[in-house]
Amino acid sequence: MTVKVENITKTVGGNTLFKDLDITIPTGKHVALVGRNGTGKTSLLRLIAAVDSIDSGRIITPKDSKIGYLHQIPQYRTETVEEVLLRAFHDLQNMQQTMQQLEAQMAREMDDRVLEKYGELQERFMQLGGYEMQSKMMTVANGLGIALFLDKPFEALSGGEKTKVMLAHILLGEPTILLLDEPTNHLDLRAIEWLEHYVKQFDGTVIVVSHDRRFMNEVAEQIIELEGGEAFVSQGNYDAYVAAKEAHIASQFSQYNEQQKKIKKMKESIRRLRQWANEASPPNPDLFRKAKMMEKALARIEVVKKPVVAKKMSLALQAESRSGKEVATFEDVTACAGDRILFFEANFSIYWQDKLAIVGDNGTGKSTILKLLLAEREACDGSVKLGSNVQIGYLAQQFDTFQPEDRLIDAFRDEVAVTEGEARHILAQFLFYGYDVFKKVKDLSGGEKMRLRLAQLMQQKVNLLLLDEPTNHLDIESREVLEETLENFDGTVIAVSHDRYFLEKLFTRTAWIEHECVTMHDGPYDFAKDKQRAQAIEREITFLERKLTHTEDAHLTQQLEKLYEAL
Repeated sequence: MTVKVENITKTVGGNTLFKDLDITIPTGKHVALVGRNGTGKTSLLRLIAAVDSIDSGRIITPKDSKIGYLHQIPQYRTETVEEVLLRAFHDLQNMQQTMQQLEAQMAREMDDRVLEKYGELQERFMQLGGYEMQSKMMTVANGLGIALFLDKPFEALSGGEKTKVMLAHILLGEPTILLLDEPTNHLDLRAIEWLEHYVKQFDGTVIVVSHDRRFMNEVAEQIIELEGGEAFVSQGNYDAYVAAKEAHIASQFSQYNEQQKKIKKMKESIRRLRQWANEASPPNPDLFRKAKMMEKALARIEVVKKPVVAKKMSLALQAESRSGKEVATFEDVTACAGDRILFFEANFSIYWQDKLAIVGDNGTGKSTILKLLLAEREACDGSVKLGSNVQIGYLAQQFDTFQPEDRLIDAFRDEVAVTEGEARHILAQFLFYGYDVFKKVKDLSGGEKMRLRLAQLMQQKVNLLLLDEPTNHLDIESREVLEETLENFDGTVIAVSHDRYFLEKLFTRTAWIEHECVTMHDGPYDFAKDKQRAQAIEREITFLERKLTHTEDAHLTQQLEKLYEAL
């Protein structure tokens, strides 16, 4: 009952992703696939799901397994989101339709055979959870934050919203093998934490491709790294993998260095034996023979490969000059989206060298705060004031400013006034080598576009960085380089992100948007989350205490006691 990848080879566009790759994943194991972009993680998921074919070898999955894999967004031209979700219960819906037909038949004429058939079908329908379809759908829809879309036409949704709906559709299908490719990319923090809980409770096999280190720490029991067509397997979560990988590389270097010393000694011994044999008079055949034997022994040695440490981006960013102590001030700011209020009467200040994270559900106004600072949007009420000598560098979530037909190097030079030679030198630090710089922007991956935008940003004179989902599209190594750069940046950083690992590592203040209110917390994400939860419990306690002053209710009293305990 395992997923077995046996000696598979796969070539894509002349590039061999895997050659004789072997992986075994026991039933019920929760596994994360990691590796740099382009190492074949998504390709391996597609092969396991039988979406793509293998060149050679085979992949074995249990006969009774049901694979859930979101690999493309289908078109549903007329269905609502609710109808798309209910498609996950296809068999149950067919049974329900048959039951309705039998009910109509019995209403016209009572027949014992029809009644018996209906009773058997109803029993089976109930055992398979037919009467729980609606409640299951609402549980998943609420968890992933799509309950408000249920009546909307599926085709009217954004790409991210469609992805969430299809993820919900897959989860409702109750697969035994769950294949998830970057599942947290289009989710807000609340939905990520819901999915995290779901996956932890899921008793089937999970294979997830992710760059979300916190998510992998929570759900993964085994990490498989793909590199150079080979698999490195580590037991435990992501942090355990990092420690195991470091130890593995250290061991490889130690073995390589020891063998190189041994080879050097043997070569020196062979050289001396030949020298002594030639200097002897007459030449000494025994010494020649010993040298020959040693050469054969040297040829038989299985050479340990020198470990390859992949190149990382080279980022360097310093504040050009300092701004005033107060970088920005929000005074009674109300922000709107059309007729809807995003947040109401926000009052807070951002100070020099603050590292401020902005968090909240999708659509609550996180990016709006950045747009207000950029003066790209106006507040519905109140004022946003920038301090003295503030120089802004902005990293947008979308790449709308790029022209699709431009070459990468031309897009870079549109923002940075340097020669072509200087541009190529700078772009090489961001892992764009050789002919890569002549690719058209439309042919770049999301990660490549993000690296291009970072390359531009690093050349600008800034002392305030505004970052909107900066870790999206970046692989783990690039995220770590970005984190180190921001940690050493001596200016002010304001970032919107749902990457909890990133939030917890870098940010000392958190602006939490919830219930149309911006609450400032002097601490990172986990601290702010606990504070938000405590405030919500306190509000509920106040509400119940007021109710109990007017009435005695044992149920309300029990609820209040539980809230006291939770607080």
